[in-house]
Amino acid sequence: MNCRKRGNIMSHAAIVARELKTSCIIGTKIATKVLKDGMMVEVDADKGIVKIIK
Repeated sequence: MNCRKRGNIMSHAAIVARELKTSCIIGTKIATKVLKDGMMVEVDADKGIVKIIK
């Protein structure tokens, strides 16, 4: 999964993810400050919820 702090549906990350048929979350605001490498999270993109599992 690709996660970007800023962007929109036309951002480079979103376009590349679409072409590679992989998930991409954009416009996360603080996620890049809160989440660290190696953390396991559960994402409900429909509800906009991210739960830290480990």
